[in-house]
Amino acid sequence: MTQTNRDVTGSTWKRPVPVIGDATSAAERGDQVSGWSLGEEAQRSLAEVIGARRDIRRFRPDEVPADLVRTIIEAGHAGPSVGQSQPWRFIVVRDRRTRERAALMADRERLRQASGLTPERAARLLDLQLEGIREAPVGLVVACDRRTPASGVLGRNTFHDADLWSCACAIENMWLTARAHGLGMGWVTLMRPTELAGLLGLPEGVETLGWLCLGWPDERPPYPGLERKAWSARLPLDQVIAEDRWPLNAPEPPLSGLAGAAPAVTSVPPETSFAADDPDSPLWSDLAAPDQRQVVRARDRADDLLTPPGSLGKLDQALDRIVAVCGEEVSGGTLVLVGADHPLAALGVSAFDASVTREVMSAAVAGSAVGVVAARAAHLDVMVVDAGIAGEPLAGAHTVTPLDARGDVVNTPALSRADTDRLIKAGRQWGAEAATRGLVCLGEVGVGNTTVASALACVLAGLTPSEAVGIGAGSDAAMLERKVDLLAATLTRLDLPALRRDPVEALRQVGGPEFAVLAGVVLGAAEAGAVVVLDGLATSVAALAVVAVNPAVQAHLVAGQASREFAHGRVLTEMGLEPLLGLRLRAGEGVGAVLAAQTLLTGLAIRRQAGRTR
Repeated sequence: MTQTNRDVTGSTWKRPVPVIGDATSAAERGDQVSGWSLGEEAQRSLAEVIGARRDIRRFRPDEVPADLVRTIIEAGHAGPSVGQSQPWRFIVVRDRRTRERAALMADRERLRQASGLTPERAARLLDLQLEGIREAPVGLVVACDRRTPASGVLGRNTFHDADLWSCACAIENMWLTARAHGLGMGWVTLMRPTELAGLLGLPEGVETLGWLCLGWPDERPPYPGLERKAWSARLPLDQVIAEDRWPLNAPEPPLSGLAGAAPAVTSVPPETSFAADDPDSPLWSDLAAPDQRQVVRARDRADDLLTPPGSLGKLDQALDRIVAVCGEEVSGGTLVLVGADHPLAALGVSAFDASVTREVMSAAVAGSAVGVVAARAAHLDVMVVDAGIAGEPLAGAHTVTPLDARGDVVNTPALSRADTDRLIKAGRQWGAEAATRGLVCLGEVGVGNTTVASALACVLAGLTPSEAVGIGAGSDAAMLERKVDLLAATLTRLDLPALRRDPVEALRQVGGPEFAVLAGVVLGAAEAGAVVVLDGLATSVAALAVVAVNPAVQAHLVAGQASREFAHGRVLTEMGLEPLLGLRLRAGEGVGAVLAAQTLLTGLAIRRQAGRTR
């Protein structure tokens, strides 16, 4: 190819024009500075795509064709990168257990973020749907391989984080391409980077930029969702443009919603709350959380009601969970009340004598204990379990008791491994049995077991003894101090990282009989397709042990209440659960779970009987 030019003499010469690369000349570029334009039609289309890009959180369950997923990734791979380093690595996540773990991370981080806001702002945050990990049919993670020294990449020697910026550009390319094809994408950063990296097995030096949800959108927002929900507003363009330098006397950004924030947490939660996969563990299950179609179908049914979507607040969220797991027809349930005594009680951790455990459990069998009366008022069945009450087996109760010597937790393990496994197995069977009657509500009785629950909270949720120990029923300041000292002594004999990897061993070391049974009940009920309603701290730490092994179980849990124990809120956050009720209960015995179940059953009746728009 040639091009004709003329010199000052009027002669014509042929300009060599490369057959590859840029074929234009400087003269052409000077004569037509806009000559690289793709034209008005392309400009309008690009502006339309950019203007229509949204952070999508609600997805249809329909699959995205593999070739279309690849098209989205190709757009990311075509993005700009500093020094042509292409530091991005694209991980397509379809594995069910990985997705369930990621969803749990996002749920718990959402609650952690809410805890740092004012109550009103926190409530508004919790009303928002901030991710669609469970709903979106495809998960994408863009990871940045930072192992090449910055000095070896053109442009990174001064701006070391330019590789991360390159990956962000790749994400924007993917987002716009998805939008142009009618797909929705949501960028989720509600998880701790090190925890997500651990989940994906990223090597040292490779960092994630969060989780991308990709799928067909189940919302078509005309403008950004956080604006629509009045969480924030887009700033006027002139407020974010400066000429030549940062403007003098520029105001600092407002800290809206942060006034009166909760005090900073002093302990550091473990980097990951998930145990290593071990199919031989008595808490292991290949249970799957409800799939995208079930989750979306439950929400679709709620949206059909003759009331604004989400009008029942967090009750609606809990009802969506129940409907996704077992449908709208649930109309009853069972309170599973498990009791046991603890050698730890002899160390002065309770204001009550150990004999109280047997008194309350005997009243439960007779039908007059507080939790049982509450269950009867709610038209729930009752299953009473003697898991190790001192004396003869409790007449009229299901019985499974430890056969080996028991320890006081502080100096010796609470149970033998054989007993721990056997108690979990029995609970698993009873959980499956209770699941046949609807909701499964958990309750417990055991003098001293709040301190045991606090020890498990330290191990499984990373709390310090002073954070984990509550004043308990009838305790005083001196007893509180004694509990903290005993817990501190307990932790010194434990390998905490190892116990976090093996929650069954945690139940053996610092748990007790009712905790092992309750953990089994949670797993058995979830495997049977039921929703489990948790009560206080003790039932929640038992559930946390199960969730650490099987994150899919979290989708089967509802936090019935937030008790007075500070550790309870932290444990629920670890499971990504928001409590339904906040009555400042100390009753135990499953009272909070039963009261929550009443509310849930009423909500399900509304779902079944209220008018629908189609």
